[in-house]
Amino acid sequence: MIRRVAGLLGLGLLLAAGGASAEPRSSPVEACAYCHGADGIARDTEVPHLAGQNERYLFNQMLAFKSGKRVHKEMRYLARQMSTEEIGALAAYYASLPPR
Repeated sequence: MIRRVAGLLGLGLLLAAGGASAEPRSSPVEACAYCHGADGIARDTEVPHLAGQNERYLFNQMLAFKSGKRVHKEMRYLARQMSTEEIGALAAYYASLPPR
């Protein structure tokens, strides 16, 4: 778990260090946390909890949003902004959190 979180934190640092001319970008966790919560527990009953979900499931669902196979306007937008590595790190992060 520590390795997964460290990898995700490293991912955030990598994004933040993106070059002087690059536009600043928030971490992938911040983008997801707005609806799904930083702890993976959504505050809205219409939004699914991500904490403790199966890592492969989360990864595959994000790829489905990215490709348009799974339809959701906001999720497609967010997924298209992420690399496969970022999606994998997010899936690992949320899977490692304790479910409620």
